Amino acid sequence: MRLTVTPESLLEWIALKINLVPLPLLHAQIFPIVGKAVLEAADKGIFDAVHAGKQTVEEIAVECQLHPKALRELMGLLTVLGYFRCHEGRYTLTRISRRWLLKNNEESVFGMMVFNNRVVWPWLDQLGKYLQTGEGIQYHDHLTTQQWAYYQQAMVAATSTEAKEFGRKAPVPKTATHMLDIGGSHGQHSVALCRKMPHLQAVILDLPQAIEQAAPLLARAGMGDRVRHQAGNALTDDFGENRYDIVLMSSLAHHFSDKQNREVARKVAKALKPGGVYIVNEFIRPESDGEAGAVGTNLVGSSMDLFYGLTSTAGNYSIREIQSWQTAAGLKPFKVKTYLSIPGRAMVAAKK
Repeated sequence: MRLTVTPESLLEWIALKINLVPLPLLHAQIFPIVGKAVLEAADKGIFDAVHAGKQTVEEIAVECQLHPKALRELMGLLTVLGYFRCHEGRYTLTRISRRWLLKNNEESVFGMMVFNNRVVWPWLDQLGKYLQTGEGIQYHDHLTTQQWAYYQQAMVAATSTEAKEFGRKAPVPKTATHMLDIGGSHGQHSVALCRKMPHLQAVILDLPQAIEQAAPLLARAGMGDRVRHQAGNALTDDFGENRYDIVLMSSLAHHFSDKQNREVARKVAKALKPGGVYIVNEFIRPESDGEAGAVGTNLVGSSMDLFYGLTSTAGNYSIREIQSWQTAAGLKPFKVKTYLSIPGRAMVAAKK
């Protein structure tokens, strides 16, 4: 998946073809404004206000306590972007907005919008320092209680669609009864598998401060004792021996160094039953920069590699690197499953 500049006329096509359009200026000037505009619109409740019937700029401004002139400018941009339609001064939501941006929709990414706007956006100011020093923010060490709450809501928003696809496609033993979900916090991946496999039970190992904010989110799934939290730390805890048919580590490897991921894989291999499966679920970095056809050569995988480097120092890993951890631990890599809903992301599975 790529964000592209699409010409709207033959002359614009020619201008792009002969390199007359300064694309770096569009990236540097237009894209940041677009990103911040969408974040602020979600955070200020504009999409929900229109959904509730506030259709004119004046009505939306009153509902959201915004300045009418500034709001009119924002609505113009959001309409061009395809988030609203406007007819005779009245705005309505498009299909994209109705599905993905309303606060209470099951598939909504609203939580990620709020987290990115209130917490992540200031982090981007540190990118220059990261490029000079190579030292990331290590944000897990600094989140406030409120920021942990935003973070967990964001993780639910980011994985609600992915978890459904994971439940359908994860290469796991059909007779599995015990699962360890490392760093799974909200538990959506475990819930998806447990709903599919009635005899499966899952333990979610996560940091205490993550569990505190994630527990109410997991409770909404209504899985009772079949999916439960266990406070701990993947880097320091022992996972036991011959206990699990499935071990999942989703969106956590990018926080760890290569050495740490190898140690986690060693403990996972020990904890798996014979025939058990270890799945590393991650955004994927290409084997080489710009390698054609590789998972992660799209904008999603590449931008997340830089983002995770900034925020956690480590960054994404390639499929080959992930499989090397599994192989070194005595496991046999056997399947890689990619996502339709989240381009640049994959399940890298190995079997004991």
